[in-house]
Amino acid sequence: MHASQGRSAGLGLALASAFAFGGSGVAAKPLIEAGLDPLHVVWLRATGAALIMLPVAWRHRDLLRRKPALLAGFGLLAVAGVQACYFAALSRIPVGVALLIEYLAPALVLGWVRFVQRRPVTRAAALGVVLAVGGLACVVEVWSGLSFDLLGLLLALGAACCQVGYFVLSDQGSDEAEPVDPLGVIAYGLLFGALVLTVVARPWGLDWSVLGGGADLGGTTLPAGLLLGWIVLIATVLAYVTGIIAVRRLSPQVAGVVACLEAVIATVLAWVLLKEHLSAPQIVGGAVVLVGAFIAQSSTPKPPSGPVAGSDVLPVADGLPAGRAAS
Repeated sequence: MHASQGRSAGLGLALASAFAFGGSGVAAKPLIEAGLDPLHVVWLRATGAALIMLPVAWRHRDLLRRKPALLAGFGLLAVAGVQACYFAALSRIPVGVALLIEYLAPALVLGWVRFVQRRPVTRAAALGVVLAVGGLACVVEVWSGLSFDLLGLLLALGAACCQVGYFVLSDQGSDEAEPVDPLGVIAYGLLFGALVLTVVARPWGLDWSVLGGGADLGGTTLPAGLLLGWIVLIATVLAYVTGIIAVRRLSPQVAGVVACLEAVIATVLAWVLLKEHLSAPQIVGGAVVLVGAFIAQSSTPKPPSGPVAGSDVLPVADGLPAGRAAS
């Protein structure tokens, strides 16, 4: 009973995170088109979220002594790297395509667990990833010779590589005698990410007047500050909090595939709000991504004879995978 409830709660949190993250690109693209540099949007996002999470960071200040490498890695990869590459890709390719390429990350996570850690993964998780990757190929329409902007595709792929760090690092410390609080990891990850982005984005050149004006969202002019508020509060703070807790309750590979829903959500939102229409094969590809996510999350791990990725500490009956995703 508790196992089922824990898994259901983890799935619900993963879905909430996917919905929250999925709205970031749709809100960010109008700001970029209004004149803000993509890196400046990323800096505003990370810095605003870091300021909101400052009380949490103070409460968990012992993490600076206990886990400095984890906090720095989360900030560099899961915050600065993912967002910088993704938002830069948005300036060159459609929102849905950028995010769908980014969500090749679950396949990379499975590759990390299987070939780097040399630990087995469930067949359902592997099948879910295969389906998700196949769906992504349809969305990008690989048979057309990748007619999209090459640099935009490479930036989106860079976001996928950094996204692996998000899923792997989110599970770090969950099996220790004194577990690492995920909220503390997020708070300091945002702080470290904001510091890195300050050096990279050089916000002293930011055109602040854009935030006082309006931005076009699919033909409707909205206050730029409202869009930024959505990005900071919903698409960052809420998204990261629900996402990292979901990884703890599920496992990096399963949570990663479920998170592919974010790409589908972003694609639909971009279609409805930004008028970025997709072809029939791209729509079918999005549906395949959904199927892959469903298969991965609906599988129940079987009792292993040896360590199994994501379930090597608690028995299967306990339901909540507490194994670390990386050594």
